[in-house]
Amino acid sequence: MSTRYLNFIRSISICPTSRLGVILVVLSFVCLVILELARLLGIITSAFAGLITYMLFPALFVIGLVLIPVGWCRIRKKTGKTTRELIEKRFESDAVKGGFLVSRLARTIALLSVISIVFLAGFSMRMLSFMDQPVFCGTACHSVMNPEWVTYQQSPHSRVACVECHVGEGAVSLIDSKLNGMWQMVSVTFDILERPIPTPVHQLRPARETCEKCHWPEKFYGNRIKRIVHYDTDEASTPKYTTLSLKVDIGDQASQQGIHWHVAEENEVRYSSLDDERESMVWVESKQPDGNIKRYTNRELVDSGSEREDIRQLDCVDCHNRATHIYEMALHAVDKRIQLGQMERSLPFLKREAVGAITANYPTKEAAMDGIANHMHGFYRRNFPDIANNKIAQINSTVAVLQQIHSRNIHSEMNITWDTYPNHIGHANNKGCFRCHNSNLVDQEGESITYDCSYCHSILAYDSDEPFRFLQTADTTSLDYQMHLYLQEEFLNSSKTGH
Repeated sequence: MSTRYLNFIRSISICPTSRLGVILVVLSFVCLVILELARLLGIITSAFAGLITYMLFPALFVIGLVLIPVGWCRIRKKTGKTTRELIEKRFESDAVKGGFLVSRLARTIALLSVISIVFLAGFSMRMLSFMDQPVFCGTACHSVMNPEWVTYQQSPHSRVACVECHVGEGAVSLIDSKLNGMWQMVSVTFDILERPIPTPVHQLRPARETCEKCHWPEKFYGNRIKRIVHYDTDEASTPKYTTLSLKVDIGDQASQQGIHWHVAEENEVRYSSLDDERESMVWVESKQPDGNIKRYTNRELVDSGSEREDIRQLDCVDCHNRATHIYEMALHAVDKRIQLGQMERSLPFLKREAVGAITANYPTKEAAMDGIANHMHGFYRRNFPDIANNKIAQINSTVAVLQQIHSRNIHSEMNITWDTYPNHIGHANNKGCFRCHNSNLVDQEGESITYDCSYCHSILAYDSDEPFRFLQTADTTSLDYQMHLYLQEEFLNSSKTGH
């Protein structure tokens, strides 16, 4: 049996072109089988190796299959002989006995063709499956996608595959995504891609096809208490508390209260933004209880000619724009690690020096790692020599945490710094909610979209020494006595009404 197929291979190698085709087919087939076995056994786990396995070798296999008949065509033109004459000359007489269609040669070609089709189909499916895995998206183009891969692995959606949000359903979306991927590979190869990767990503699937598979407006109800701890820059890094009772439900159409009112099925909010960047709104319009549409126009931009034809209906990602690839702000990153006990708050001026260490301008990652260590150790050696000697372990641990924060959020190779990617949730570090809720967006009567804090949350403490300060008895001698009473009453009333 093996001799028969070896003779077949020698016979179809009619010229150098066909011979090259045979070599490519055989070698790529053998390499593919070996590499696939290695991946299944866990010997090879690299995404780059998978890229070679599922893209390079199948391509070589197909090229080889094409070269074989190309070689036969060239010989046929060169010699002037027919394909039948060449077959009878190259193959033994018993291989073509009884006519070509019923001959042993025809059966051999048919069998190998079926094997090739099954082989290519199987590896095509494996290739598509492999390319749908997050590890491929994050590590195949390491220099470009590494920042997104790092933040993705530490995000709330780290178990959700990239394709769930970035690739639509159906064959058309799959083809579009692969064509886009090919362009990205070209951009990386010739170094013509933008750094940093521009946002927002306009090719994302609609949120109703992605986010709302797990989260949908009808299931947002009631209030949620959120306690935010910030640490002062004094010697003790004193904690300050901001506590909010978030009104996460969809409210009702008439009152327009509740954070998720904007995405309720019966409501509709549309907007046009400056240069389609979703940060400066040219106009915003919303459906009213009577079914009419009310438009609020930005009076600062109305005469600028900046409106684009692109009109977007507001959905989840307009606010949750960093739901997965979350880049931290330096102050919040340090606050979070102190709160989690990952850094020793008893170190003098910990908050101030930690933020200073990670926000300094470093040319490379290596310089940043050294600079952070030198900053922290140098500060305590100069100002608190006893602590520098007695708490060396705590300082080293703090340095390691700060280095991790910097590595997670700063990627100089992609020009990503602390303020590259704003997060639109809330309004602590950028305009966020105030992109729409501000005094510049007004209707025909000159009324603006409300920006009353109580529409979305009740304030139980704000940069206070205690986490629920405004629920305690108000001090009549305090300068914020009236505000204290107002916030306390607002929370109690909203709790009674369910808002």
